[in-house]
Parts: sequence; structure tokens; C-alpha cells
Amino acid sequence: MSRVLAIICEYNPFHNGHLYQLTESIRLSNPDYVVCVMSGNFVERGNTALINKWARTEMALHSGVDMVIELPTIYSISSAENFASGAIKILDSLKCETILSFGSECGNIAVLERFAKILYDEPPEYVTMLNHELAKGLSFPKARENAMLLYINDIRSSANVLSGSNNILGIEYLKQIFKNKSTIIPITIKRSGADYNSLNPSDNIASSTAIREMLINKKSVKNLMPKIAYSVLKDELGSGRFVLDIFQFEKEIIYKLRCMSIEQIANLPDVTEGLEYKIKAAVNSCNNLNDLIFMIKSKRYTLTRINRILLYSLLEITKQDYENSKKVTPYIRVLGISENGKNLLSELSKNRKANVITSVKDFLDKNNNKVLKSMLEKDIFATNIYTLGFKKNPDANLDYTKKLTVV
Repeated sequence: MSRVLAIICEYNPFHNGHLYQLTESIRLSNPDYVVCVMSGNFVERGNTALINKWARTEMALHSGVDMVIELPTIYSISSAENFASGAIKILDSLKCETILSFGSECGNIAVLERFAKILYDEPPEYVTMLNHELAKGLSFPKARENAMLLYINDIRSSANVLSGSNNILGIEYLKQIFKNKSTIIPITIKRSGADYNSLNPSDNIASSTAIREMLINKKSVKNLMPKIAYSVLKDELGSGRFVLDIFQFEKEIIYKLRCMSIEQIANLPDVTEGLEYKIKAAVNSCNNLNDLIFMIKSKRYTLTRINRILLYSLLEITKQDYENSKKVTPYIRVLGISENGKNLLSELSKNRKANVITSVKDFLDKNNNKVLKSMLEKDIFATNIYTLGFKKNPDANLDYTKKLTVV
């Protein structure tokens, strides 16, 4: 059985911090192969990827990764829980000896597992505390954080853990490992340099958020990225094949929501408690996303959650799509491989139970699973929407025409 180091990522874009995590993870795990499960053209915080999934695949492969698998769109723009669920199910389906490495602010796997176990077990006392916090009108993430601190009764040491974006996502990975009774072995690498949301570089390491902000302000990011990754980014930017953020689709989103009925808006994931009426009233009285978001936002609904709802409307994803994604094992959509990765691809292809995709046309023609076909069609549709945001070369159907990237 092959030993695989797995990393769940967005690489938006790939930078020196990612390279540090990757090289440290390889050093600690000594794998036969390195596999990344990576978001496609839209990402978990309800936004667009800066450059397309094939360009980011090339960055990863040039940096030591052997195989890049796309996390289907339905998961990649979901909450942290469903994002983690989709990725862990894909990694389990590889049927390898898998070591999952993720970055965290605390760098302590035992501490993170303690929190994950509580979320998985849901002790009655914790659930009571959670419901009490939700009754205050708080957003679910904030209510859950408060309930967890109350349940553990150690605010001084626990608060720092629950305030870290990487910690929170890592806890979700661990929870899904418990839930799936997975044999995946988790390790964590303490995050080095700038914080996930920091806009300030630390030496030659900056967060992806900071790099995107610097690019918007036309500042150089050359020293913050590996040489080849920077070269790929520069080529994509120079060719007009980039999308800075969700605001690129401002008019399309407003148009979609104006065309939708109250019932259709209510059928978007994350829309609850009559929010559909507020969205409909807002979209009928404004013509830009800033105003729309401001009119919808409340203590209960975070900015990230609102952005996801906007993406669901743009990409025509419904609550039924979301629920269906929880009931299936996703396909293994391979975007690219290294020379070494060819051996792993051959190994995976021998597993008849694994839905390995190297050609979307072949999969759609031959696979009879309606849910998986629908999920893949959403990926194709998402790419077609995404390329509309390009300044140049907005080609459609790239999922059909782009060949497997081999480095």
C-alpha cells in the first residue's frame, strides 16, 4: 500500500508559507507520493480564486506535489464542515496509507483533537449551551465558539485556539476523520510568519489574502512566492486570465437574484429564517454588491455566509444539491500529476470502486450516478462562469479542452 502525504488547500495563490508547510510535511512523513485536494475556481470564503485551477495546479506540481485533485465546487464554497467533509471523503477513497498535514496556529494536534471530539460527540451539556448562544441571535460560528469555551471552562487557553482560522478548519478535518472512522493519520505544522487574515508580510512570508491585496494595489509579490509559482502567476496576470474577487460578477449576481422568486431564493443553501424576503427586497432596491451585502448583513449572518449565498445564486446551487453532496463519496477529478504521480494514477485506476476522472466527457458519458454527474456539471458550469471574469481569452468549456497537466 502506497504511503501518501495529503494536503487540503486552495493555493490562492501558492506562496512561500505553503512551500514551508509542504517541505516540512514531506520531511516528517517521508511519503511515496504527495497529493493535494484543491478548491477549483471558487473558494471556501465565498469568493473567486485569483487564477484558474489549472494554473494553481501547475504551481503545486512544480513545488513538489505529485497529484492535484479538484475538490468539487459544491464542497469548495461550502461551510468549513462540508468543505472538510468532501475533502476527507476523497482522501479516504484513495485507499492508501494517508497522512493528512494541515497548518495551524497552535501547532498541537492533541489540543485540536480535543475540540474536534466535542464537536463530533456533541455532549448534551454542550448542545444546551450552543442553543442558548444561538438564541441570542449570534451567528453559528460565534455561538459555537462561545459554547465551546463555556463547556471546556478554560477560556484563557482555549480562546486562542478557537480564534485561529487554520485551527478552526483543522478541527473540522479532525471531526470528519472521527465521523468517517477514517484511518487517515493527522499531523499539523505550526503556521509560520503572517497570520491567515494578515495584510502585512513577515520577512518573505505573507498570507494569500495579503498577496491578493498587494496585487490589487500593484505592489510586487515576487519575493513572497517560489520562483516558478511567481512565473505562472505573472503569466496569468499578463494574459488577462485572472479574477480579483466576487465583485467581478456583481451585475450577474444581482440579475440572477432579481430573476429568482422568493421560493427559489429560499431554496439556496444557508438561507434560513425568512432571509429570502430580506434578500429580495434588497436586490430590488440596489444595483451593486456593496449595498446589497450591507442591506442583508446582520449579527446572525456573517459576511462569509452572505458571500456564499451570492455564489450559490450565481452558480445555481440549491439546498437539494447541498444535501445530495453529503450522501455520496465524491469523484477523484485529477487536474495534474508529476512524473512520479503517474504511478499513483495507475494504482488508483485499478480500484474499480473509485471514480477517477481524467476526462470529464468520458465520465459524463459512462457514469450512471446522477448525483455525481450533477456535481461534475456544476464544476463545468462554475468554470464557464469564472472565465467570464477574464479580461482576455474568456474561453468556455475549459473542463473539456484542458488536458491533464503533467510536470
